[in-house]
Amino acid sequence: MDVLIVGAGPTGLTLGVDLARRGVDALIVERADGLFPGSRGKAVQPRTQELFDDLGVLAEARAAGGPYPPRLIWQDGEPLGAEPMFDPVPGDEGTPYTEPLMIPQWRTQEILHARLTALGGKVAFGHEVTGLRQDADGVTVRLADGTALSAAYVVAADGGRSTIRRALGVGMAGETVDPASFLVADVQVKGLDRDHWHMFRAAGEIGLALCPLAGTDDFQLQARLPEGTEPEPTLDGVRSLVDAFTHLEADSVTGLRWISGFRSRTGLADRFRVGRVLLAGDAAHVHSPAGGQGLNTSVQDAYNLGWKLGAVLRGGAPRELLDTYEEERRATAAGVLGLSTAVHRGQVRRGAATVQLGLGYRESSLSVEGRTDPAGPRAGDRAPDGRVGGARLFDVFRGPHWTLLGASLPGVRSLPSAPESYGPGIFLIRPDGYVGWAGETTRGLTEYASRVGGLTAP
Repeated sequence: MDVLIVGAGPTGLTLGVDLARRGVDALIVERADGLFPGSRGKAVQPRTQELFDDLGVLAEARAAGGPYPPRLIWQDGEPLGAEPMFDPVPGDEGTPYTEPLMIPQWRTQEILHARLTALGGKVAFGHEVTGLRQDADGVTVRLADGTALSAAYVVAADGGRSTIRRALGVGMAGETVDPASFLVADVQVKGLDRDHWHMFRAAGEIGLALCPLAGTDDFQLQARLPEGTEPEPTLDGVRSLVDAFTHLEADSVTGLRWISGFRSRTGLADRFRVGRVLLAGDAAHVHSPAGGQGLNTSVQDAYNLGWKLGAVLRGGAPRELLDTYEEERRATAAGVLGLSTAVHRGQVRRGAATVQLGLGYRESSLSVEGRTDPAGPRAGDRAPDGRVGGARLFDVFRGPHWTLLGASLPGVRSLPSAPESYGPGIFLIRPDGYVGWAGETTRGLTEYASRVGGLTAP
């Protein structure tokens, strides 16, 4: 096979969808017997909504989720007032999505899995990876049942305790973000409205929150416990916390769907690529959950990697193109790790800093800016939406192809101009929605498109 993906979380499923639509022979193997059952990553940021639009799952995600409610602070059994969770982000024609979408992780994964299946992709559940070996021609992965699978490339999307990363001997440096223990759970609760994210303050920094999960009857419980306290991941443990921190009685918690304890830490893998093995998602970087950055950064790893694997395997691009995956995504992950830690510590507000619309690759070796005085987006920037004639750009961009604005080139889908918001110039838009090349004329365009696998018929 072309690609073996280890892990059927949001990262692995996103990559599976992207590769399937490119005609790449890929298989996802997952240790568990089914998809992850909890809500852990529930924020789909605006940039990820654009990604989901391209992959054909945004309508389903928006139908299954909803907006974030305002937070309501409680003290001594009395509500103190409500306030928005996020600072507003202004929208325009180039930015159609500005607010995070709340959708529990288990539902996001169901939607991605359904899309993967519709495209002919597959997840092999109940297959635990125990090790691997690679050579110049491919990678062989060993499974716990004694069998093995071989592929041209392997992508480790197997979480923060990645077996693949450890087998490669790749280190992960990081820090403890918060010394306290945390508990997160999906619960059923009576006695609270579903119009607010309810937050209960206690002495010091400890406390508890209950957030109604859009599209479900559940609440997500989040608790920060006193230092030195270990969480009790049981229904009785949850009831004790609700009784201690809120005005509700313990039996107000009527059910428990999923629960997990954790300590907030960061981690960044020393490398994202070792030969024919690439690391993505939590296998490559681990975040504080504050600000809803982890899942989004992870699926965007997959989005960056998918077109590059497709270009190498199907588009005639050189293998060296895969080096730009680590170049671009490791730098991005490092920046987002700092952001999520700052949000956790109250140093940065949720809003413009967390929607991920400003992330880009200006410093990447793939970003070629040939204009002397560029206005609007530059090479490496996210390509905004807009209209050319009667065509909406995001509709034109949708799919696994490159798009050329302001000129024509055989083998590249083209529009005669860019929107006025782009400023003067010619723009070659990457399959992941970033400006790859920009110039005043087409000089150098064909050479660039050829080396990145962009000359594929639309």
